[in-house]
Amino acid sequence: MFQPKTADGPAVLADVLAPDATLIVDSLLVLGMSLAIALCAQIVIPLPWTPVPLTGQTLGVLYAGALLGPRRGAASAALYLLLGAAGLPFLAGGAAGPAHFLGATGGYLAGFVPAAWLTGALARRGWDRGPLTAFAAMLLGSAVIFALGLAVLRFFVPPGQVLIQGLYPFLLGDAAKAAISAGLLPLGWKLIGKR
Repeated sequence: MFQPKTADGPAVLADVLAPDATLIVDSLLVLGMSLAIALCAQIVIPLPWTPVPLTGQTLGVLYAGALLGPRRGAASAALYLLLGAAGLPFLAGGAAGPAHFLGATGGYLAGFVPAAWLTGALARRGWDRGPLTAFAAMLLGSAVIFALGLAVLRFFVPPGQVLIQGLYPFLLGDAAKAAISAGLLPLGWKLIGKR
């Protein structure tokens, strides 16, 4: 199997696609992935029993890490959050503004940067190369988002309702996102290897 390396260890997909990355190239990759996260955030399924909607933005965040590596992936998530806080309609369903960071979903948003970093760090160690490890990397990234999300959500829902409103409804969707990633990330490496 194709196993390119960088000075930091195994390459991530962005290292192979842009091997001579400069500050400008890195900046464009970060901006591009932050816009991809914003696009994914427009996929929203409101759930009537919880203030937390089901969205596509977590998939975008985790892919940012897996594709770009820990530093650029975390920077993409941070830029996405900054642009949303600044008023661009990038948050879930076209929402914008700093108030969203202080509400029921604020903890989930706070989890985006460390989740992208973790997923990128695991990809940098080659976890994006095989289906099982790619699946595990995405689930671990999701766990970071859930941990911070639930820590904040507990202030907005009745006692005993945190897991019912903030975790259980999303487990199946996150498992599906991880399964998709488990197929797509190794496939990307396979296609690059054939080039």
